[in-house]
Amino acid sequence: MKSHTLIRRYAQGFVQAVLEEAEFNDLSAELARFARLLTEGGELQKALSRPFLPTKIKKEMVRQVAASTGLKDKAARFVTLLLEHGRLGLLDEILRAMPETWNEKLGVATFQVSSVIPLTEDQKRALSARLEKLERRPVRLEFRIDPELVGGLSLKIKHTVYDVSIKNRLLRLRDKIAEG
Repeated sequence: MKSHTLIRRYAQGFVQAVLEEAEFNDLSAELARFARLLTEGGELQKALSRPFLPTKIKKEMVRQVAASTGLKDKAARFVTLLLEHGRLGLLDEILRAMPETWNEKLGVATFQVSSVIPLTEDQKRALSARLEKLERRPVRLEFRIDPELVGGLSLKIKHTVYDVSIKNRLLRLRDKIAEG
């Protein structure tokens, strides 16, 4: 739970420092590129994770990598901040949390929609329109396929799940039968 809170706070801090969508997209892409360097370039990750290597030397390494890869100043400062606080290992998870955090800043609700088969474009538009009406604000839908649902939909926004799937109905029916 602690790491989820930290991830959320760093994502929010980053998003608050970004002024516009184009900058958000550019910086997110740069941070993703740096994260790939960490995972693919094992030596960099090993060096930055050494506990006895002074932070000053690690910061210089990040500065050199940032300069050689064209990492913008704001992205480099964010990576340095994570490094200073021993949170560089959370970068991938922070990157995954940033789009939703950005949408929240813009006042857009993000729903994760799970279905057993892909929805048609008409179904997606109708669902989006209905949710915008219910939420009274713009919505962004992320679609996923979940073969375990059997049929129907499962909608998730933050920590709330609206499950109108056949699987959920069958589970409720089973519970009622078990109760007698």
